Amino acid sequence: MCSPEAKALVPPLVLNVMFRTWGKSAVVCWLNAVAAATLAHANASASDFRFDRDAFAFANQTVFEYHEGHASLRKPSAVKRDAYNRHCFVLCRTAMQFKKFARFDPASAPLDDTSLAARIRVVTHRAAWAEPLPEDQRIVFPGYKDLREMSKARRELVQLNIGHGWPSYFRISNARMMFLQGARYQEQTHARLNAALARGQLFVGFLTTYPRLSINHSVLVYERKSFSPNPGVETYFVYDPNHPESPRELSWSPHTRAFSYQKDWDFIGGFVRVYQVYSKWLQ
Repeated sequence: MCSPEAKALVPPLVLNVMFRTWGKSAVVCWLNAVAAATLAHANASASDFRFDRDAFAFANQTVFEYHEGHASLRKPSAVKRDAYNRHCFVLCRTAMQFKKFARFDPASAPLDDTSLAARIRVVTHRAAWAEPLPEDQRIVFPGYKDLREMSKARRELVQLNIGHGWPSYFRISNARMMFLQGARYQEQTHARLNAALARGQLFVGFLTTYPRLSINHSVLVYERKSFSPNPGVETYFVYDPNHPESPRELSWSPHTRAFSYQKDWDFIGGFVRVYQVYSKWLQ
């Protein structure tokens, strides 16, 4: 079946048949259908989240230092900004909340600290799983073009008003890592991830290798790559709060029925289990 755009070509196609040029028109119809399918696939693979606009400009610091997958306590730092740790869940949740409930007005003057803090809290007190607000009902942040610019200019104020990190250790949904460890549950998670992106939504994932301590982390998945060098493997772009400089990659292998995460200074790389968070109450 042809796309709606291709249907508009029906009258010319009738004339083409009369003049025995059907073959050329059939090719046009087929190309229109391919283009529509390609566009649908692209829309089903990503939200409109942009890393250079919608991610925070500052980094979350890990509590532990990692050496080839082994965790050890990090030495105290004299630099104040390095003390901002245990906030990976908070940063992922807040990035999603700003995407759903806030808008920016760079043409207006920035707010003072008290007013800005109050507006940030209005955003972060909304349920992260709620439907996005219409544009004319969103909380306005004047003086900045996007979240990245605001979080760079007002870093400490933003950090102080988006929430504490320690409650993430006591999330009820964390218990899933102890009894939902099988490949079947990960297949279901992979299906939910693709379904969320197909709806243009974001997917916040809890990454763990429990009972090992090689990773205990949260990332925001926002796009599936259109091309993967490994046939059959699906690769996704994620916002990792530990790395505000560039996107990271999470992969799914149907062969092993498992996720894997990109190697880095804070993770040895490879196998992780993924659990969706912030898609409903108590999750």
